[in-house]
Amino acid sequence: MSDRSDGTDKAPMLYDLTRHEALRSIAWDASRAHAAIDEIVRDAESHFTPGRYWPLHPRDLAPGDDPNLPSTTLYFGACGVIWALHYLQARGAARLERDYLDTLEALREHNRAWLASIQNQDFAAYLMGDTPIRMLAYGATRSETDAQALADLIDGNREHPSRELMWGAPGTLLAALCLLELTGDERWAARFRDTAAVLWSQLEWSAIHECAFWTQDLYGHRTNYLDAVHGFVATAAPILRGAHLLATAEREAWLACIGNTVQRSITRDGELANWRVFLDTPAGREPLYLMQFCHGAPGFVICLADHPDVALDELLLAAGETIWRAGPLTKGANLCHGTGGNGYAFLKLYRRSGDPRWLDRARAFAMHGIEQVAAEHDRYGHGRYSLWTGDIGFAIYLWDCLHGDADFPTLDVFYA
Repeated sequence: MSDRSDGTDKAPMLYDLTRHEALRSIAWDASRAHAAIDEIVRDAESHFTPGRYWPLHPRDLAPGDDPNLPSTTLYFGACGVIWALHYLQARGAARLERDYLDTLEALREHNRAWLASIQNQDFAAYLMGDTPIRMLAYGATRSETDAQALADLIDGNREHPSRELMWGAPGTLLAALCLLELTGDERWAARFRDTAAVLWSQLEWSAIHECAFWTQDLYGHRTNYLDAVHGFVATAAPILRGAHLLATAEREAWLACIGNTVQRSITRDGELANWRVFLDTPAGREPLYLMQFCHGAPGFVICLADHPDVALDELLLAAGETIWRAGPLTKGANLCHGTGGNGYAFLKLYRRSGDPRWLDRARAFAMHGIEQVAAEHDRYGHGRYSLWTGDIGFAIYLWDCLHGDADFPTLDVFYA
C-alpha cells in the first residue's frame, strides 16, 4: 500500500497543529475524576428550567439560530442531557435530584418546533429528531404507542438520501439495534436487516480507490464523507455491532467491504495514520485531515474497534499513536470534536489490545479535560449542557476511564 493513498505525492499533513494543545502533565487522580463527575451533574441539575431545559451555550448556536427556541436534540440539546443524567444514575455514577423523563412529550413538541424553524421535517433523525426522545419514553414505559411510533419512524427513514448517522437510515438502523438489545423483540431485528439491506444496495464503487462508498446528499451538497458522524464508518459501526443478525454470506460480505474501504482510504506517514474527510476531495480543495471523533482517526478507531479482522490491528494502533501525538483538542473536553471523544479511541484500543498504556493515555486525556471544563465554565459563567458537544458527555467519559470501559455514549449504548 502506498504511504499516500489519495493519489498525490505531497507529504501528508495528518492533522492541523493549530487545533491541538500540549497535554498537561497531571497524574491520574480517581478521586478528582469522581469529583468532576459530581460537579458536572450538580451544575446541570441546578440550571434546569421546565419548558426551557438548559441555557444555550454560545458554541452551540449556529448563524441564524433562534436563541429563544430551547435546544432539544440528542446531539446538543435537552434530550441528550436527560439521556446522560439518567444513564449516569443507572451506572451508579450519580444520584439525581429529580426525574427528567416526565418532560419527554413536551420535549418532542419543542423539538418539532425547532425542526420547523430550520424548515426540516426529518422527525426520524437519530441525533436530531423524534427517534431518541421516543426511545427514552419507550425505555421508561414500554408503551406500545411509542413502540409503533418508533417502528414507523424507522420504516419511513430507510430511503433517506443522507445515508449517514445524524439524519439518515444509519441512525435509525442503530435505533432498531438498541431496541432489539433492550427487548429481544424480532420486529426490531427485522428492521435492522431491512435497513442494512437498503444500505447495501446503495453502496457505490470507486474504480479510482478500488473500494465501496456511499454518497451523502446532505445540507444541499453531494459528498462522500468517510467519517464517524456523516460518513462511511458511522454506518459501519452499527453494522458491525449487529452483524450477528445477518446471514453468514451477508455478514462476511459486509466485513470484507468495510475492511477494504478502511484500508484503501487510509493515509500513512511512517508509523502514523489518519483518514481524510472525503473519499474524493471536492474539486479545487486540498485533502482535509482532522483529528477528532467526527472527522479523522479517533472516529475510525471508535467505530471499527469491534471489527473481527486482525489485519486492521496495525492500522488502528497507528491511528491511536497519531491521536496521542496530536494531543488534546483546543475545542474543549467534549465528545464530538474534543478531548473526551479522542480519549475514547484509547479506551477502545485498551479493550481491543489489552495493553495498559492505552488506558493510561485515556486517563491522561481525562485529567487534561477536567482542566478544560473548569476553564470553559470560568469563561462563560456556566457549563455547556450538551451530550455530544458539552460537559455531560465528558462526565460519562470520566466514568469509563475510572472503570476501563469503552462504550461511546448513544453509539455503543443507549439503554444502560
